[in-house]
Parts: sequence; C-alpha cells; structure tokens
Amino acid sequence: MKKIIPFENYEEAINELDNGGRFYNILTKAEDGVISPAELGKVAGLFSDKQKMILFLDIATSKLNNTHKNLIISSLSNDLQLVYNSYKAKEIVPSEGIEMTDVSSNVIVTGVPKKIASKSNFNGFIMVPIVAGKVTTFSMIPIVETYNVYEVTDIESSSSYIIAHSKEFKKFPETKMKIAGAVKELSDKKDKTGATKLYVEALYYLEI
Repeated sequence: MKKIIPFENYEEAINELDNGGRFYNILTKAEDGVISPAELGKVAGLFSDKQKMILFLDIATSKLNNTHKNLIISSLSNDLQLVYNSYKAKEIVPSEGIEMTDVSSNVIVTGVPKKIASKSNFNGFIMVPIVAGKVTTFSMIPIVETYNVYEVTDIESSSSYIIAHSKEFKKFPETKMKIAGAVKELSDKKDKTGATKLYVEALYYLEI
C-alpha cells in the first residue's frame, strides 16, 4: 500500500507521465505527447501489472478537473487506452456501497476508516492458496490474521463497507481520505440478498 501525492495540475501530470520510460525502453520517447505503458509503469513503480498501473493513474489524477484528466487519458497510447477502458476505477462513497461492483474491479472509495480491533469484532474469512510441491489448495483464514481491517461508514445513510490492507504496511490514519484498491470477496459472509459480501483490498491512498 502506498500513499499518493496527486498531481496538482495538467502540466505537472503530463511532464511526469510522458517521461520516456526506463533506460532500456529504447522505443519510447519522452515528451512526444504519448504516454506508453512503460512510462506509466515508471511513475507508478510497476513493471507489468497493468491493472495496478491504471488504479495508480486514476488516484494520482483525481485532483485534476474533468477536462485535464480527459486530456491525460487521450494522451495514453492506443494499447494503454484499451487497458484503461478495462480497468478504469469506479469512484464510490459509503452511501453507495460496493455490492453492485464486480469482483476484482478497481474502485476509489472516500471516507474515514475506523480500525476493527480484532477478529472478535469482525470474523470474516478469506481464501488463501497453499502450495505443496506442484499441488495448490486453498484454506479459509480470518482476514484479520493477514490484513489490517477497517470499516468506513456513511453518517447520513449508516451504510458501510470493509477496507483491508496487508499488515506489512502502516495503519491508516483515521482521517478523511481516498482509498484505491480492488474489490474482493469474503468467503463466509453474505449480504441481505444472499450474495457474497465484498471488501476493498487497499493498494493506494491519499489524504483529503
């Protein structure tokens, strides 16, 4: 999970993103008006995970107005625009919930995360792979054993959703923020309709 300092304006964004890529990207040119996957990957600190690249781009440009953000998107190379259309993040607030969001899709959520102290307060489970030789099996473990888990609640509607991030990273401050991540399933939880309950695995955030 990484704290993001968003671009303040279009000029800063295009200068950072149209960067020529890494030294071995000999076919990529800086300041040519086209943002390639290699250039976006350089800024995001990624090499091949295009879904995470798009998530980074969406939260890093979240302070730009629509006109300037659309200019950035129109500067993406043709192949990167196709990737963007596949992984573009949906922005939601707690009152909307994430129940209608597809599993594994990118989202950016806004609110104040409140840490869930222990599995006695939240007993959701996740499936984790266990590899033994060439055989991979899955086991259910409490999510709080692997993740720091938070609840984000909308005061007006009282609806909420669950945010989680790896314990390898620092805990979220309890302040209003945008959190970008991917939608995942809780293996043992159902919502009111009987569907599997969802949570957001946080990858990036910025304080508002």
